[in-house]
Amino acid sequence: MKKIELLAPAGSFEKAKIAFLYGADAVYCGTSSLSLRTRADMQDDDLEKTIKYAHSIGKRVHVTLNIFAWDEKYEEIIEMAKRLNELKPDGIIAADGGVIEILKKYAPDVDIHISTQANIVSLRDCEFWYHNGAKRVILARELNKEQIKYIMENKPKDLEVEMFGHGAICFAFSGRCFLSDFMACRSANLGDCAQSCRWSYNLYAEEANNPGNLMPIELSEYGTSIFSSKDLCLIKEIPEIIDMGLDSLKIEGRLKTEYYLASVINVYRTAIDDYTNNPEKYDYKKYLNELEKVKTRSLTTFYFNDRNNKDIQEYSGRQYNDLYEFGAKVEEYKEEKSIVEIKNKLKLGDELEIIIPNKLEPVIFKIEKLWDYDTDEEITEISPGVKGQKVKIELPIKCEKNWIIRRKK
Repeated sequence: MKKIELLAPAGSFEKAKIAFLYGADAVYCGTSSLSLRTRADMQDDDLEKTIKYAHSIGKRVHVTLNIFAWDEKYEEIIEMAKRLNELKPDGIIAADGGVIEILKKYAPDVDIHISTQANIVSLRDCEFWYHNGAKRVILARELNKEQIKYIMENKPKDLEVEMFGHGAICFAFSGRCFLSDFMACRSANLGDCAQSCRWSYNLYAEEANNPGNLMPIELSEYGTSIFSSKDLCLIKEIPEIIDMGLDSLKIEGRLKTEYYLASVINVYRTAIDDYTNNPEKYDYKKYLNELEKVKTRSLTTFYFNDRNNKDIQEYSGRQYNDLYEFGAKVEEYKEEKSIVEIKNKLKLGDELEIIIPNKLEPVIFKIEKLWDYDTDEEITEISPGVKGQKVKIELPIKCEKNWIIRRKK
């Protein structure tokens, strides 16, 4: 059985370390100004640290340079291409033909990966990019499994293929959207999406013979999120994806929290390993149960199983989880008083879950004792006041630095 790469998002160097800790084979991260997530906290120095760290532990880094660039951007793109050629990431993800020509000239030692933004929806499309220097293509999320299977069976042998398996879906085809630019003067295609598709809108009906008399049409007091999509989740389809021979399965979310990354990556890591080791006993339900604890929108398989699937939009505008939240991150384990960085309010009696790397089932416990980090005095509760605030807590098992703890609401 071919080993599939689990590719995770890394919006910062710290998030990259979390992704690797919880089982990612590779991460993708942006440059500071030339990717589609310029608001992610990945400065160029952090990018260099991420690449060096990944290679030191046998992992890989793919760098996104996938904006659709105006002419005035190319001087910066050339300089970034030169620098990336020196840093030697394992791939550069791009979509713009002009940018790809620059990469071929100024970063000849780095593999080119064609972004999903390039709308790759056919075998002919894959062949075109292969003949124009691509090592890997990232398929459009709109493809179904029959189309993907056809591509896998007929593509050039050494062309790698990557697909999305989990995360946000864009309202626009392959993410090429102009709504944010129209609504907020922030171009999604230049890395500054305001996520206007996630906003709630009020709808009105106007009778043609009585212009200006607007009658509201609302699903709730908050309006309706008519553009907002559910999140992609192909955990049930892991066996089919692996059996098709894909090279990489991608998780979306460079702007997501460390808690989200740890939870989702850990689930897909264990699911992939479990199916690879024992395909006859794959039970997607136990993995889906864990994903339910971290999801902030409803989940959909999009078009993977059925081109006519209409269960795609999230009309309620839901963007939270009412059962669980980020509780804390382990800083240092000590037998009696471990140190954790708090992420939400913690109090005696709270039920917490320690997410253990490469183990699906978390360790559940209740807070029995808390101590102030500075004074060592016993306290009954603590709320985040400053970034990086810490507390001492009694943990039920030995934990490693950066292990994530979720809190049941």
